[in-house]
Amino acid sequence: MKNIIYLIVICTGLLHAETINDPFEDINRITFEFNEALDNTIARPVAETYSKFPLPVKKSVTNFFDNLEEIDTTVNQVLQGKFKYAINDLSRFIINTTIGIGGLFDVATKMGLERHEEDFGQTLAQWGVPSGPYIMLPALGPSSLRDTLSRPVSSLLSITFHMTESDVNITLKAVDALETRERLLEIESLISGDKYNFVKDSYDQYIKYEVNDGIDVEDDFADDMDDFLID
Repeated sequence: MKNIIYLIVICTGLLHAETINDPFEDINRITFEFNEALDNTIARPVAETYSKFPLPVKKSVTNFFDNLEEIDTTVNQVLQGKFKYAINDLSRFIINTTIGIGGLFDVATKMGLERHEEDFGQTLAQWGVPSGPYIMLPALGPSSLRDTLSRPVSSLLSITFHMTESDVNITLKAVDALETRERLLEIESLISGDKYNFVKDSYDQYIKYEVNDGIDVEDDFADDMDDFLID
């Protein structure tokens, strides 16, 4: 789920990456400060309140939004030629939508169907499209030119995009953003040094990890954080 605060803003401690293409750093830093102010004023306080909700309730919310992403993941698995995974992920969606009561319960995982996460940005990377310059988007957080250009396609593939009731659509997106922000509360202590650079390096490392499906990535910390954010 790529939302108001990107899932991977602070997910890794891999700050030894090669130089990242950041030609718009001055503008990006201004946008970053704007996002920080927005987060401190609205997102964090609301997320802290939500964090006090019972764990089963929060888990069901997470499961619900994870289930909504399965169609996007399935289509991108097909586009990447990962047909076995596509069948797996489509099966997850069918099972969790039906037996799992609209995705509130992750029955598919208990049946041995592992969850994956693919978007059109990862598909473009698999097709050889370079990431391009690093971009900090207002409210949406860290991105790259490739991932920014892929957003319209990912939105088109999202279930909420096709909901005719605009108030329901907006509500679901707001709750999704809240759920994402709440999960980041527990790992904010990992931030060290210049926060802008930390976020940039973390984003770059995580995207590489996702594009490579975790293959040839020898870092237990990254694996652990990926599991934390997905579970």
